[in-house]
Amino acid sequence: MIEDQTASKYRAMVTSPSTAASEAGAKVLRDGGTAIEAVVATASVLAVTYPHFCGIGGDAVWMVSDNSGKVQSFLGIGQAAENGAETFTANKPIPLRGPGSTLTTACTVDSWQHALDHSAKHWGGRKSLADLITPAIDLAKHGFSISPSQCFWLDFRKEEIANWPGFMEIFTPNARMPHAGEIFRQPQLASSLKRIAEFGARDFYEGDLADQIVKGLSAVGSPITKADLAKTRTRTVDAVSLDYGDVTLFAPPAPTQGLATLMTMGVLRELGAKNWAEGTAEHYHLVVEAIKRAFLKRDQIADPDFTSTDFTALLDQAALAADAKDISTTKALDWPHPFRHGDTVFLAAKDANGNCASVLQSTYFDWGSGVVAGDTGIVWQNRGAAFSTDPNHPNAFAPGKLPFYTLNPGLALKDGKPHLLYGTQGADGQPQTLAMLLTRMLDFGLSPLDALTKPRFLLGKTFSDTNDSLKLEVDAGDDVFDELAARGHVLRAIEPQSALAGQAGIIRIDQDGFVDGAHDPRSDGMAIGV
Repeated sequence: MIEDQTASKYRAMVTSPSTAASEAGAKVLRDGGTAIEAVVATASVLAVTYPHFCGIGGDAVWMVSDNSGKVQSFLGIGQAAENGAETFTANKPIPLRGPGSTLTTACTVDSWQHALDHSAKHWGGRKSLADLITPAIDLAKHGFSISPSQCFWLDFRKEEIANWPGFMEIFTPNARMPHAGEIFRQPQLASSLKRIAEFGARDFYEGDLADQIVKGLSAVGSPITKADLAKTRTRTVDAVSLDYGDVTLFAPPAPTQGLATLMTMGVLRELGAKNWAEGTAEHYHLVVEAIKRAFLKRDQIADPDFTSTDFTALLDQAALAADAKDISTTKALDWPHPFRHGDTVFLAAKDANGNCASVLQSTYFDWGSGVVAGDTGIVWQNRGAAFSTDPNHPNAFAPGKLPFYTLNPGLALKDGKPHLLYGTQGADGQPQTLAMLLTRMLDFGLSPLDALTKPRFLLGKTFSDTNDSLKLEVDAGDDVFDELAARGHVLRAIEPQSALAGQAGIIRIDQDGFVDGAHDPRSDGMAIGV
């Protein structure tokens, strides 16, 4: 959703899947804060109001740019525990839930302070972490209205949550499933956030809060130690990029799947996407086929500190052209392919000075590992389940290693200046959703809201469907379904505005610095202009 005001009035904007979170960020922008400061306020509220998709027991990946177009990426990714290998057996899958999946540390909180340090040094930021997370503390302590999304994911996992340590006591108060709109409080989480406000972000990693976290996790069998937490640091790295028409698309580098999004767009560039008609069977078919080619190469991506592979070679023009040439306009490539789970939240902001931040924050699966770290109220992520136990796999578990990461927020420059901030929830669905949004805006001239509203798809397995089908929103039309089936796609119709199609957000900046934007109608969120 977006506020019903003329976009040309706005010099600044924030977007997120939670209205309360967007409002917290908008207040920072109204007070003259930077885009990073607005994102930290928004992100901390999301850690309270969207606990099914993100939290301070998870990670965050950032893309930032100043008004001159200097783009950087902050990888707030927790590393593998030193003793993690003792918890699993080689060549047997790591558990998807429970203590056995809590094999990595959590870097979200460190990423907030890391970004704020950048804001203060380079953008003139003046707001403290303590000030920015105060709204989140208040909401956790005094309560907020539970979103329909949180209720959906509680109900969806109702058969599993009884087995998750400490979970039901917090999220099913009075021993029943809550209803959307009820007031929900998280006093333990409020206390943890208050400690961070009082003693700083590093208390999460090196102080008394770290002791509480480790005590709670070790009590249920997690291998994470205080020494592991103390080693957790956000990394500033160069983004990867691809020229597409008159814009340059930027994404976070390995070990994220930002390269998969750029590979997809590179193949579409070579196919000449601008010559198609939007929303036709040809449009859907060729985007799907480009995604397949990118995904077939994606699984070699891993922590670059543990390999000599140059992953940027995946973006070589000759390789992209070869993939494009391999695509048939009339026949779909068969698609049995491993599915990577994941749920997350996208948030972004642009401030009045033209600085931008595009961020994804996640605990991996919905509800992460399901493990609450003792009496901290912190749900820990299950990103450890992204590792392979095959010692010969590029993403094999190793102490200190970063897992392969589905998070890939996007940022685009036009004429050397920030032009688009974009991202989506959805694991494997992220490159798919982004490819549709980008072709709609860049090739066919749609507005952010129109690009978000039109039908989308999800290729492959999901949390609710073990078939490798192409799930397409039914309002794409009968003709599109018929033509795609004739090309060999195995289709499943899903409802319009389906949660399977992701929850994306977009902010667009024109050459004069004015913005328009929207958050997905498939979410509970809002873009707010200032």
